Parts: sequence; C-alpha cells; structure tokens
Amino acid sequence: MDPATNADRWVELVDPDDATLRAALPADVHPSVLERLAAVPGDGALRPRLETQGSYVFGLLMVPVVTPAREVTFHSIGLVLTEDRLVTAEHSPDDDEAPWCSSVHASSRRAGDRPALAVHRLMDEIAERFLTFVDEVDAEIDELEDNMTTWPSQRLRSEISRLRHDILHVRRVLTPTRDAARAVLDDRVEVDGVELFPRDVEVHFADVYDKLLRATDGLDLSRDLLAGVRDYHQGQIATDQNEVMKRLTAIASLLLLPTFIVGLYGQNLKGAPEFGWAHGYSWSWGVIVVTTVLQLVWFRRRRWI
Repeated sequence: MDPATNADRWVELVDPDDATLRAALPADVHPSVLERLAAVPGDGALRPRLETQGSYVFGLLMVPVVTPAREVTFHSIGLVLTEDRLVTAEHSPDDDEAPWCSSVHASSRRAGDRPALAVHRLMDEIAERFLTFVDEVDAEIDELEDNMTTWPSQRLRSEISRLRHDILHVRRVLTPTRDAARAVLDDRVEVDGVELFPRDVEVHFADVYDKLLRATDGLDLSRDLLAGVRDYHQGQIATDQNEVMKRLTAIASLLLLPTFIVGLYGQNLKGAPEFGWAHGYSWSWGVIVVTTVLQLVWFRRRRWI
C-alpha cells in the first residue's frame, strides 16, 4: 500500500476550523455534524456513537485519560466515515502531548488499513484504555484496603468518594461505546445499502466488543469491591464509636458510686452513726476509694477500659 494513498484514506485533523472541515468532509455532511466536530471536547457528557447519516457514518468516540493528579478526563474524537475515506477531528490536549490519534494513525498507515479497519484500530485502542483504567482502579482499591488502619478517616472517605465518582463517570461513557461496537456487529451501520464494515472487519470488532464487555464487567466488580471497602470503613467507624461509648459509660459508672455516697452523706440528717465518728470523713473517703478501685478492676477484666 502506497503511504500517500493510505494518508488520503485517513485524514487526521487537529483543532480544525470550519473551512478545513468542509474541505475534508463529504459535500452532503449535515451542518449539525460540522458543529459537533468543531465543538470543544466535553468532560464525559458527550455520548459516544456510530450512526448512519445518509452517505456517511458519523461517530463520536471518548478516550478516558487519567491525569497525574488521579483525575479522570475524556478526550473526544469526532469522525466521518465513507466507503473510501475516514476523517477524524481532534482537539489538541491542554498539555504538550501530541494529539491522541497520531500514534494510532501512524500504525494504521504502516499497516495500510482500509478506512473501516482504521476505525477498528481506533476503537480497539480505546477499549485497551478502558481496560487499563479498570486495572488502575483495582490497584487503588487494593491500596485503600492495605491502608485502612493507617490512613486518617477523612482521607479514606475522600478516596472512596473520588473512586466511586470516577467509576460512575467512566461507566457512563463505556456503555455507549460498547453499544457502538455492538451496532457494527449487528450490521446496523451501513450507508445507502452499502455495508461499510464487511465480514472480515466485523471479526475484528468482535474482539473490540469483547474487550469493552470485559471492561464493563471489571468496572462492576470494582464498584462492588469499593462498596465492600466503604462498608468495612463504616463498620470500623461504628466499632470505634462503640469503644468510645463503652469508655464513656465506664467513666460515668466510676463517678456514679462516689456521687451517690457524697449525696447520701450530704443529706445532713440526724441518726447516721458516721456523723458522730471521729474519723467519719476518712471513712467516707475510704468507701469512695474502695468502690472506685473495685470498679476499675472489674472494668479492666472485662476489657472495657
């Protein structure tokens, strides 16, 4: 395959303006497609799709990206596929990294892919990104479990909340991406009676669909594991609170008998023999000390304090 010919089959656009888009796309592209291709990528609110529109297929793919600060963002790629050409529109990242499609485009060009196979290569790489995300989430859950007893409670709650948000955020994008791959397998993506994804390409998409399905199952398992970590953490908090209440109860019990004794002798009623004793004051203190020591011994044996 002539590299130049392959380059003509896949036109990669980065931060395109309207004029560049119109020059690269088929003449009958709907204005709404142009608008979506030129739009600034969202944070996962856009819904991935592969849908037929007249003589072409419009697609929107979302790539999960985990920043060094462990924040999940999404990189959007718009595409228009015809029988003999693939046009992708991508917006340059905020950092200094190269556009995401560039490495995939280079691999596709070396392999001499047809446009439909190039779409498969894109979606396969995205599926791998989802699987990598699942592995990273599982690793973070393992880290949480290993540090349940050492990290402060506030940090644990923050990490659990962040992971739960990331899982739900990615799953909202993963599910329609899986449905888009399934649409190819079900022969629901064709234009003017022409099947853009022949049987040999569908075989490749079956592998993509399987990866996306495994990623979905992996996210569900990660969500269950995270729920287990959250329940364990909440149980640990409840146990700690019970221990605190047990100690407070023991302290209250220690003060109960001295308070009773002081209140008893504080009635100042005649007839109590201790009032006439020379060492009545020492007697009352002795009763208080002895009863307190007995309670302390009892509580220590019961491991309440």
